Parts: sequence; C-alpha cells; structure tokens
Amino acid sequence: MAGTKRLLLANSIAITFITSRYAAQLLILDSIFWHTATLYLIQVSGLLTWSVFVQPLLLNPLRHLPSPPDTNIVTGNFRKIFAEPTGQPQREWIDTIPNDGLIYYRWLFNDARVLLTSPKALAEVLVQRNYEFIKPGRLRDGLGRLLGIGILLAEGDEHKRQRRALMPAFAFRHIKDLYPVFWHKSREMTAAMKADIKADKSGSSVVEIREWASRATLDIIGVAGLGQDFNAIENPESELNATYRSIFGAAGGQQILQLVANLVPTWFLRALPLKRNEEIVNAIKVIKKVARDLIKDKRAKLEKGNRTDTDILSVALESGGFTDEELVNQLMTFLAAGHETTASAMAWAVYLLCKHPETQRKLRSELRSNLPSLNDPTTEISSTDIDRLPYLNAVLNETLRVFPPVPLTLREAAADTTIQGQFIPKGTTIVICPWAVNTSKALWGADAREFNPDRWMGQGKANTGGADSNYAVTTFLHGPRSCIGKDFAKAEFACLMASLIGTFEIEMQDKEWELKIQGGITARPKGGLHVKLTPIE
Repeated sequence: MAGTKRLLLANSIAITFITSRYAAQLLILDSIFWHTATLYLIQVSGLLTWSVFVQPLLLNPLRHLPSPPDTNIVTGNFRKIFAEPTGQPQREWIDTIPNDGLIYYRWLFNDARVLLTSPKALAEVLVQRNYEFIKPGRLRDGLGRLLGIGILLAEGDEHKRQRRALMPAFAFRHIKDLYPVFWHKSREMTAAMKADIKADKSGSSVVEIREWASRATLDIIGVAGLGQDFNAIENPESELNATYRSIFGAAGGQQILQLVANLVPTWFLRALPLKRNEEIVNAIKVIKKVARDLIKDKRAKLEKGNRTDTDILSVALESGGFTDEELVNQLMTFLAAGHETTASAMAWAVYLLCKHPETQRKLRSELRSNLPSLNDPTTEISSTDIDRLPYLNAVLNETLRVFPPVPLTLREAAADTTIQGQFIPKGTTIVICPWAVNTSKALWGADAREFNPDRWMGQGKANTGGADSNYAVTTFLHGPRSCIGKDFAKAEFACLMASLIGTFEIEMQDKEWELKIQGGITARPKGGLHVKLTPIE
C-alpha cells in the first residue's frame, strides 16, 4: 500500500507538471501545490474505495467461503477480535461455522484473513508447501525487534541453513543429557519458594506463580542453552530478568499499540515519544550486550583450542555457519521465546490443577511414588525417571492442548496459490490458531474444551490424546517450521511441574477469582496467578 501511494504521488506531480506547462488555466486555485494535493487525494480516495469496499466485498475470490455472522461493512470482524483475548473468536468460529477446512473473515477495513481448520489445510500450509507461506512483514518487523531475525523469523533457504546448523543442539540424545540441569533448576526454584514462605513475617504462603516460572525458565535457557547461569531464581532483580519483566510484563495500552502498529509505518511508530518505545530500546541494548558478551567469551575459548560445551551457543559457534551478528539474533530468539513460552505453559498448568484438585492429587501420588525423595537436594533425576510417568505427561500434554502458550500465528501467501483447491491471492493473511484447532469439536469430540488428562492415558494414546490426526494439536506447529525447541521445552516443563507439584499442595488464593486472559506474544492469566502453597514434608 505504501508503494502504491508513492506511485500515486509521483503520478499527481507528473500530471500537475504537464497541466502547468500546457494548460495552466486548468490548475486548481492557480496553484501547483493545491492541484497536486487535490489529484493525490482523489487518487488515494479511489484506492481506498477499491481496497476497502469494491475488491473485498464484490471481487475477492474468498468471499464465498464460510464466514462469521455480524460482519461490519467497514470494520469486518475486527470489533469482536479486538474485544476478546487473542484466539478466542477463532475458537468460537471453528465450532459454530460449518466449513470444509477454511473460514474467511475480515479484519479492520476488510483486510482478508483465512483461518485453517482442518488437518488437510494445516498440512498443506505447514508441511507440503510451507515455504510458500511466509511470516508477514509487519510481524517480522515487530517480533524481530525483540527476538532478533533468528530461526523463528528467517525465511526460505536462510531458514533451512539456520535450522540445519542448530539441529545438533536439539538432538534427541542431547536433550536427554540436559534433564539433570532442568531438575537442578527446578529444585532450586521450589527450595527458594519454601525459603521465601518461611521468611515472610506476615505468614503468607501466597506466590505469583508465573513470575517464579519466568525466573526458573530464564535460568534454564541460560545454563542449558547458552552456558551461562543468570541467577534469576536467586536474584529476581538481576539485570536480564528485570529487562524481560519490563518487556513481557507491561499490559497497559499494549492492545492499542498493536493496533496502531498495523495502521502506520513501523518507523513512524518507533519514532513516537512513548514510554514503551524507550523501554524497548533500553531492553534491546541490555539483551544484545548480554548476547555479545557470551559470544565473545565462547569464541575466545574456541580460538584457544579449548573444548566448548554442548549448549546451543557452543554448537552454533562450532558449526561455523553464523557471523557474530547472526549469533546475536539467535540468542535473542532463544532467550525470549525459550523462557517466556514455557513460563506461560507452567502458569496454565498450575491454574488447571487448582481448578481440578482431584487431578492434582492423582499427579502428586504418581510423583511421590515413583521419584526419589523430592525434598533431598542431592537427588539426581534422569530422563528415564521423568519419561516413565504417564500421568505427568498426560497432564502436561492436556495443558498444552487446552491452553497453548502462543494462541495464534500468521502466515502470508508469498504468491498466488491454493489451499484445498481454493484459490488464495498473493498477500492473503493465513491464520493458524492453536487455541481453535486444539479444542475443535470436529477433531476432539464434544468435550474438546474440557481439561481431561485421561484422554492421553491408555494404549496408543500417550502421544495422540485419542485424536485421529497428528494435526489435532498445533501447539508446536508441524513440518520444517515447527518449533525446533519442542523437546527441550517439554522436558523442562515436565521437570518444573514434577518438582512443584511434588513439593507443594497448591490452591487459588481467592476461591472466587475469575480468569481473564491477557494477550500478547503469549497468552497468560491477566494480573498474574496468585496461589497458596502448602509445603509437603
């Protein structure tokens, strides 16, 4: 659109020049400026009329697909999308709008969206032709500012190269060797919680669980991913933890800023004298400094011929496939995405176990019956110890199904293409919504939205939950662009929850507390999740 407007401005200037030279009497108000401005405004008005009304309402080849009711002629379905948590409208539409795999809806000013609802449609976009559907430019600009243009946002051959170079760090055997690291940090977290409760002179045993989860996962990605302990559990005011708290903890005005970011050029939004812009600029400086210092230290070791470690950074360095600046981008990606998503998953697991105390008791019984003493800090836990606990894995899988940390992600058709035989014009936004797919009644049955770990129990159900299709769960996506850290995240999630539930009985601080969801890069309970912990000796 910006390129088109520049073309219209150039066209207006050219017409004005010709008019002033050969038919000056036709100039508006005898002014070159006003003639150019008027021509430009007429053309822009025509462009807007075409793009907002004519093309989407009368000519778009997608307009015959199933669509939500109550669609406004100007704002499309935007009002509902803006008013509800990210992914919630799509979760409703997937069950209430009869469809064959595609639902067409319209964003503000009738910008087209296509929601994928069937395994076949998901397979086409995520696996069979995944590089034909790219991350939208605005999404890359927005996320790239915080996450770096690493493997999460790279496209095409560049993505293939980066994934190939990083895969050894996420190999099955390597993840198994990291379980003791995950367990050590999990035990450190629960021990610190106990100490805080004991030291609280008011006698309160209430904690905000997501804040603790974020500190623990930041430490885990630091030690296991980058070879550096950030000590966020021990010191919540550490520079890096405080930095990420300022980025992900801010809620006020975020939805408005996200809306504005879709309507104005990125450079203009970032130039505004907003406190949020200043916070992000300062945060990026801190994160990049940490990343560069880590890279410098690791590279010095490598150049001296010393053996490097098996963390992500060491593997990436030894591959020789990245410049230092590219490595900074990778570290930004793994630092942010690697701890924020698992922290959100942990908050959702605690919320669900508080709402289902019988499930919590059953899980605790399995943990305490099968794991070595949970109160012994010298206890070592291996991957075998955790992986042989069927109910723990059932609870975690069901949590990730019902409340996937990232509720929605976007793709864009890089060229004219098709999905399930339906023509998709170039530039159309494709919506992949784990919040909708994971709880689709067509894929999971009438109890799709209910938390039921037992669906993962029994022969042949441990990895499927009883669903017929692998695409019934899209928490980590699928195909070449699926989450490279899936096994890492699931392993640390299991260790953290095993230590937490094995050590404490947990209940809501306020029994009448009503869940409200805060959107953003990840979805989480709004205002935090305050729970009462009762240590089990």
